[in-house]
Amino acid sequence: MSSPAAPSVLFVCVHNAGRSQMAAAFLTRLAGDGVQVRSAGSAPADSVNPAVVEAMKESGIDISAETPELLTADAVQASDVVITMGCGDACPYFPGKRYLDWTLDDPAGQGVGAVRPIRDEIERRVRDLLAELGVEVTQ
Repeated sequence: MSSPAAPSVLFVCVHNAGRSQMAAAFLTRLAGDGVQVRSAGSAPADSVNPAVVEAMKESGIDISAETPELLTADAVQASDVVITMGCGDACPYFPGKRYLDWTLDDPAGQGVGAVRPIRDEIERRVRDLLAELGVEVTQ
């Protein structure tokens, strides 16, 4: 008997340089191969926010090599769950997808001290999402 395919989750924010990068990194760390993870932005930045990189390093996750990606209809269509973070209107809608909007402060222009509570809230929500999806936390 084959196991069901891992669910696919897409995190979307405007610049794909902060919130969506943190969420994707936490989901990858906590779920391992149990979830397919994507992240993208409606207007991607050139690089990930340095304060976000530093805050994630404090949690033991290095995202310094990540690159913001442009949101595409294909990425949305290939995902089971689409989680927007401040750019819901820019995300294409496809019937049958589960859409969630996480209202979170934007770390753009913030120092690491302001990013920490955003990071912690994202980790909490990612853990809740894994529980909802029935995916076992590997970390």
